[in-house]
Amino acid sequence: MKTKLTSGVSVVLAVLLVFCFASCGKKVDKTGLWEKATYLSDTTLGKGAKTLSVEVKAEEQSVLFTVKTDEATVGAALLAVDLIAGEEGTYGLYVKKVNGITADYNTDQAYWAFYINGEYASTGVDSTDLDENAAYSLVYTKG
Repeated sequence: MKTKLTSGVSVVLAVLLVFCFASCGKKVDKTGLWEKATYLSDTTLGKGAKTLSVEVKAEEQSVLFTVKTDEATVGAALLAVDLIAGEEGTYGLYVKKVNGITADYNTDQAYWAFYINGEYASTGVDSTDLDENAAYSLVYTKG
């Protein structure tokens, strides 16, 4: 009888630990620009053989996205999971919205800057081949 009780308590404690660890992920405050954000904590999106990591930064806060995809470019992967939105321009996709947060250059000179391994990218998201070993960032920037 004591063994069954100990086993039952162990199972309950294990389940509680799983819930505790799951709720301890990084989370941002839903204030300022983040009020309209779709995701407020680190999230995995999509399905596919390749993995892409993208950090979205705005107002001193950030969320890390792990994107599973079969797409060939960063832009196609992010569009496929609705993480970004924008419009086609002379130089390719002009990203206006990331994670539900809009940057409007015409209103306040804000835009989404694209970085690869901490360096300002010389290509746009839609013309950047996906490299699973690269660290990508989209940073809300005011000019």
